[in-house]
Amino acid sequence: MSFSNTAEQAIMALIYNATAWANYADNAATSPQTQVAVALHTADPGEAGTQTTSEIAYTSYARVNVNRNSGGWSVSAGVVSPAATISFPAGTGGSGTASYFSTGKTGGGATDVLNRGTVSPSIVTGSGVTPQLTTATTISLD
Repeated sequence: MSFSNTAEQAIMALIYNATAWANYADNAATSPQTQVAVALHTADPGEAGTQTTSEIAYTSYARVNVNRNSGGWSVSAGVVSPAATISFPAGTGGSGTASYFSTGKTGGGATDVLNRGTVSPSIVTGSGVTPQLTTATTISLD
């Protein structure tokens, strides 16, 4: 079983653009999430993983928060992509290969993964490397 294209679009717009889905779901009125955290991973965090599962750990790495609106994310036909390039902090040491990314709640720690995907091509991190996810990066429910 899978969601219809209409449902996929509505779900992704609710999550990434805070757009209400009429008669089904509304954005929280009192304290909604205003940003989505993006993390890099050295391996697939899996469906049961958190944002700390296989999270990359080069020196200076930090998750990046992206606004939860159309200025932060483009949602079209149930496919989500960053509205602009997401740049992670430049490495000042260490290493690791970012082969997956995830999105989740802000605040750090073992937050739930909303969506995850592959980084293609993988990014070898280390001193002087600024990992980036471009607008060609996509997330979908299919």
